[in-house]
Amino acid sequence: MNSFNDFWTWFNGAPLHIVIILVVSIATQQLGKRTIRRIVDRISRADLVPGPKNMANRQAERARTLGTVLTSTLNSAVWLIALFMMLGEFGLNLGPLIASAGVIGVALGLGAQTIVRDVLSGILMLIEDQYGVGDEVDVLDVKGKVEKVGLRITSVRAADGTLWYLRNGEILKVGNKSQVG
Repeated sequence: MNSFNDFWTWFNGAPLHIVIILVVSIATQQLGKRTIRRIVDRISRADLVPGPKNMANRQAERARTLGTVLTSTLNSAVWLIALFMMLGEFGLNLGPLIASAGVIGVALGLGAQTIVRDVLSGILMLIEDQYGVGDEVDVLDVKGKVEKVGLRITSVRAADGTLWYLRNGEILKVGNKSQVG
C-alpha cells in the first residue's frame, strides 16, 4: 500500500500534468480537424457562384486546399503550445527559450521571405480564383495549360510540351483565356 501512495504522490505532479496536456492536445487537434473538415465540405458543396459545373469543381478544390492549410496551421499551433507546456512541467525556464525562438523566427523569416511570399500569393490566388487546373493561361512569358495549382508552385504545360514550374510569388499578372466571357 505504501508503494502505491509513493507512486500516486509522484504521478500526481508533473507526469499527471503532462498526460493531461497530451490528452487535451489530441482532443483539440481532432476536434479542430473535424470542424475544419465539416466547414470545407459545406463550402465545397455550396453553390456560391452559380454557373457551369467546372466552377463548382474549382470551388471544391480551392476549399480543400484551404482546409489543408488550416489543418496544418492548427496542428502546428496545438503541438507547439503543448511542447512548451510540457517543458514548463519539467521545470525548464521558458523565458529564454521563447526569446531565442523569437530571434530564430525572425532570422528564418528573413531567410524564407520568398517562400512566405509564394505561399501567401498562392492562398490569395486560390481565394480570388484567378486560374485553376485545365485553364489556358498566359503567365510571365509562358503560355499553356495549367496542370497543377499548389500553394507555392503552379505548373503550366506549354504547347511544345515543356512543363513550367512557376513560383506564385513571382506571378505578377495572369491572362486566363478560359475565363474570357
